[in-house]
Amino acid sequence: MKIYLILLALFFFSPSFSQDDANSLPSYFGIQIRPVFPTSFIGSPETSLSKDGFNVKINQKIGYSFGGTVRVGLTKLIALETGLNFTERNFNLEMEVPDSNAFATNSMSFIEYDLPINGLIYIQLAENWFMNASIGFALTYKPTDVRIFNSPGGENTFTIFGVRGSKVGIDANANVGFEFRTKKKGFFYLGGSARVPFSPVFDIVANYQWQGNLIQAIGEVDGSFLAIDFKYFFPNIQNKGPQFIDGPIE
Repeated sequence: MKIYLILLALFFFSPSFSQDDANSLPSYFGIQIRPVFPTSFIGSPETSLSKDGFNVKINQKIGYSFGGTVRVGLTKLIALETGLNFTERNFNLEMEVPDSNAFATNSMSFIEYDLPINGLIYIQLAENWFMNASIGFALTYKPTDVRIFNSPGGENTFTIFGVRGSKVGIDANANVGFEFRTKKKGFFYLGGSARVPFSPVFDIVANYQWQGNLIQAIGEVDGSFLAIDFKYFFPNIQNKGPQFIDGPIE
């Protein structure tokens, strides 16, 4: 279902075809996939909570992101890049109350959709090799909260909630990479990116219950990450026949 939603939305973002003329600039449609890595270099991959002997640790682990991208030429050296992506962040959870000998581990995933809007600059290194760098922001949508339940034994229970502070957010976004271009086989891109949310990705609410008693600890999860980007841009094919209009790439 996720991939169908992304493909449907990208239909509306895909570049329209216009008649080829001296002032036309190329536009490209592609797909991308990237593993995402939490790092203390740009954020806090670990969140710790402690209240009245109840301790919780949330560690962000490797996640992934995939989707489609559209690159629209503005000048020969500048382009606008946008698209739609699905991103999943993964976390390990540790919960303990040492005085009660209660301990549990679990994992959780938090998903979001994002629409990046980046300004991109090309640097041509050789006939078919280019370096590019981009910076901008990403509009994010978080479709759901998350709930994890653990019963370590007896009447002890741990419940962890990942609660959206807001369904919609904004992230800072930056990319740099290299691409190899061919007219017939398309463009192949390898690069890196950084994503830093302007506000916590979600709030963490941890509950410990025993014999009708409750201890609740609350914190925030940063969600920043670095990523390795793999992109492929499809070649634009010239339409043939008088009933069709030529594509935007020569």
